[in-house]
Amino acid sequence: MTYLDYSATTPVDNEVLNTFLEVNKNYFGNPNSLHKLGVAANSLIGAATKQIADLLNIKEKEIIYTSGSSESNNMAIKGIALKYQNRGKHIITTEFEHSSIYGPLNYLQKLGFKVDFVKCDTNGIVDLENLKKILTDETILVSICAVNSEIGLIQPLDKISEIIKEYPKCFFHVDMTQALGKIKIDLTDIDLASFSAHKIYGIKGIGLLYKKESVLLEPLIHGGKSTTVYRSGTPATALIASFSKAIRLILENTDVDYVNKLNRKLKEGLSKYSDIFINSNDYCVPHILNISVIGIKPETMLHALEKYDIYISTQTACSTGSVSRSVYALTKNENKSKSSLRISLSHLTTEEEIDYFLEKFNVCYKELKL
Repeated sequence: MTYLDYSATTPVDNEVLNTFLEVNKNYFGNPNSLHKLGVAANSLIGAATKQIADLLNIKEKEIIYTSGSSESNNMAIKGIALKYQNRGKHIITTEFEHSSIYGPLNYLQKLGFKVDFVKCDTNGIVDLENLKKILTDETILVSICAVNSEIGLIQPLDKISEIIKEYPKCFFHVDMTQALGKIKIDLTDIDLASFSAHKIYGIKGIGLLYKKESVLLEPLIHGGKSTTVYRSGTPATALIASFSKAIRLILENTDVDYVNKLNRKLKEGLSKYSDIFINSNDYCVPHILNISVIGIKPETMLHALEKYDIYISTQTACSTGSVSRSVYALTKNENKSKSSLRISLSHLTTEEEIDYFLEKFNVCYKELKL
């Protein structure tokens, strides 16, 4: 199998899986229970939370466990909007966000909130002057992803946060789902940040929302004791422990230089086709390479490659519709946005897999172009 869809999800690391299994066996007590089984489980959650806090250089009380980034994004956006709507009802985002950002924003618009999209330059990077222009005293939230999931664009979070600081009533939320393990993470000037385990070789069903201690939220889920007042429900001890392990391992083992090498090899192989356009640019992480194959439907190419046990994706795994919003926002070209494919790499990817992909891609390309 040649798996090149790591941005959709990653295989579970054996160490992470072993932690999950061992904790399920040995710490099955409800962490909210007062007996020793519950106390042991709660103590383990505390240790895992401390490790995550140390790794991300944040406070333990600033961690809210969720089911994944989609919930974290919803919690951040709805939680801020509903808690601070007395300050204003203006929110800013970009055209390069995940659907779990647009979903809650669409919901909030029905409640009277106004959403503006900051302009981006020809490279897809936030136009800082435009951000300054559209920020107002009514703006309560700016939500911008660190790394775009479809093209891989990296946004200048430090410069963006400096501008937002001029508006003390405004909070800065960052979707970090595709960033952890790919770029340096610094949460110092960020108010809220979303993470998910299954993007970093962890298990599906666990994520977290970092929330700066001074920030308040209106919870999405009410009732029931948990690790925080902001998200009710029995804490998932094994998932939390395994998530902690996954974060530690990804921060220790990521080899970006190696992934860069693979990315260059892919680009070189795909550049020989006159009707294939590489959408990912020099402002992108090397782990994601987005291309447009003009004249071939993305799903047709995907299934053609699947016959050779090769797996890539069209758009993001959570996208709906035939047009890639991110590719269109970057290229302003409908044909490119309708024919885009995402190839996503990992430190686990081998050069032999890249060679095999390029070989079979050429076979599929010739067959589908007939």
